Parts: sequence; structure tokens; C-alpha cells
Amino acid sequence: MRTVTLLLLALLLGQIGNYLWAQEPYKEKIEELETLKEKITQQEKDALKAEIEDINRRLDEEAISFEEAKTLKESAAKKRAMNIENRIAIIDNQIALLERNQGDVLKEKKELSITSDGVGISINVNDEPWQLFEKKEPRYDRRTYSDFVVAVGLNNAIIEGQSLEDSPYRVGGSRFFELGWSWRTRVFHNSNFMRLNYGFSFQFNGLKPKDNQYFEVVDGETVLQEFDFALRKSKFRMDNLVFPVHFEFGPSKVTETEKRIRYNIDRSFRLGIGGYGGFNLGTRQKLKYDREGENVKDKLKRGYNATNFVYGISGYVGFGGIQLYAKYDLSPIFQDATIEQRNISLGLRFDL
Repeated sequence: MRTVTLLLLALLLGQIGNYLWAQEPYKEKIEELETLKEKITQQEKDALKAEIEDINRRLDEEAISFEEAKTLKESAAKKRAMNIENRIAIIDNQIALLERNQGDVLKEKKELSITSDGVGISINVNDEPWQLFEKKEPRYDRRTYSDFVVAVGLNNAIIEGQSLEDSPYRVGGSRFFELGWSWRTRVFHNSNFMRLNYGFSFQFNGLKPKDNQYFEVVDGETVLQEFDFALRKSKFRMDNLVFPVHFEFGPSKVTETEKRIRYNIDRSFRLGIGGYGGFNLGTRQKLKYDREGENVKDKLKRGYNATNFVYGISGYVGFGGIQLYAKYDLSPIFQDATIEQRNISLGLRFDL
């Protein structure tokens, strides 16, 4: 009899233990669901904040109007409010089910499937997806572009104490040519109105003296002198390597998709203001003339006391890849000159 009583007592204690053990998990589950309700509300609020910021950015870039922005904001707020209401209602139903049955809820058979869409791997449990190894495509916001730059036009010199009209160099015959590579970087994160345009260029500045003159070094100073024979051609050229930097301003068209953002200035107004600095690579002079019935061509590559370090200011204005371009050397053409001369150029600039 005593043995039977002990067995019954053990079975009773076991049932009580099982009951208490079963009660604790469902109460913990209810606490987790109550916490999840708070997280749901915060998630939807954060998502709404991100949508509003994106709408404001598009409004600042004039991609949408004020009325469109207002409508989008109202729609986003309404959607998020309904999301909170629906998701919390689902949680409340789960809590009510657990409380009514004290955690003893019938569970359906688990059905497991694994799928892959080439982007990630999904595990589906009772048609509820769990994404693994998800590969998210980032929004690619290109900030820097590059161009091959070519410029060509007229060149001359500003001489101390003289006007450009009294220049000893031919206006049509004195020309410049420039080619190089430039990078254009957007200064602000969410606006392309101001860009930094920088790079390197090879400049070839030419001067053609008038009145049968050529350059000659006399007593350490480079000056113009009359040539002994009738010149058919007199051309002086300075080759420089410079590093231009410009602040560029102008509107742009915005193209936005789910994967990327692009700013297009191909047909937009552009204004660039800046300068350049660099080095003189070489100086040469070409003379063509007749001497005793013979055609003579002299190519003279000398230093001619040219300034080694060159620097100046420059700017351009135009539409898309074609601009009116001007530059002016702040450094003199020749060192130790009694009367200083400085290159000035005007032409067209092409971004290719």
C-alpha cells in the first residue's frame, strides 16, 4: 500500500512539474510579443522618416514639385499607419490565442522548402520565408566623372605699359592648343550644382612676331629684333605642363532608379572659374626665309630665359561639352625682362 501511495505521489508531482514547465514558456512568449509590438511601431516610424527624407531630397533637386512632394508624404504616412495597425492586430490575436489556451495551441506540421533566385537563398517554413545570404544591390550614386579635354584658339601677350592693340604679335597667326584629362567631382552629397573640375593639360602657346622680327637673347634678356633677311615665317612656341583646377557651376538633369542615381550635364549650362599651375617643358622658335635664292628653315630649341614655373587664372562658360575658354598667365613669359610680357588666350574648349 505504501509503495502504491509513493508511486501515485510521484506521478502527481510529475504532472504538476510538467504543468508548471508548460506555463512558463507561453508567458515568456507573450512578453516577447508585447515587446515586438513596440519594435513594430518604431520600425514603421523609422521607415516613414527615411521616405520623407528621400522625398525632401528629390524636392530640393527639383525632381518633383511641392504639390507632388506633399501628396507623396501624405501617402507614405497613411501607409505606415495602416502597417502599424495591421501588424499589431496580428500580434494581439496571437497573444489572445496563447492566453485563452494557456499556451496549449495546436501546431501545424512544419513544411520546409529551400529555394534560390540567383540573388540569395530562401528557406520557407509553412510558406513563411527566411532569407539567407541575401545580396543587396546598393544604390550607386556616381560622384566623379572624367573627360578628355581639348582647347584651341587665339593667343597673344599683354605687355607692360602697352595695350593689346599695340601688340607686336599677329592676332590671327598667334594661336594656342591644349589637350589633357580632367575629373569632375560633385562637391555636395545631394546636389550637383557645384563641381570641382581638376586634372592635367599640355599647353602649347604660340606667338608670331610682326615686322620681320624674331626673338634673340641679348645681354641675358630675351628681346625682339629685326632679322637680317626677309622672313616668310617667324613663330615662337612655349610648351607647358599645367594642372588646372576650376569650380564649376550649373544645373543638371537627375536620372534615378532603384539601383542608381545619375546627374547629366550634357546639354546644360556650365560656368567654370579657377586657375592653373605647372612647368615649362621647352621653348622653341621656327624661322623660314630666303637667302641667296635658297629656302632656309631654322628650328631653334633654346631656353630663351622662359619662366620655369607658370601659373595663371582661367575660366569657361558654355553648354554641355562646348565652352568659350579664356586663360591669362600671371607669370611672365621671360625671366629677368625689363618689360614683362604675359600670355593671354581666348578660344573654345571641348570635353570629349
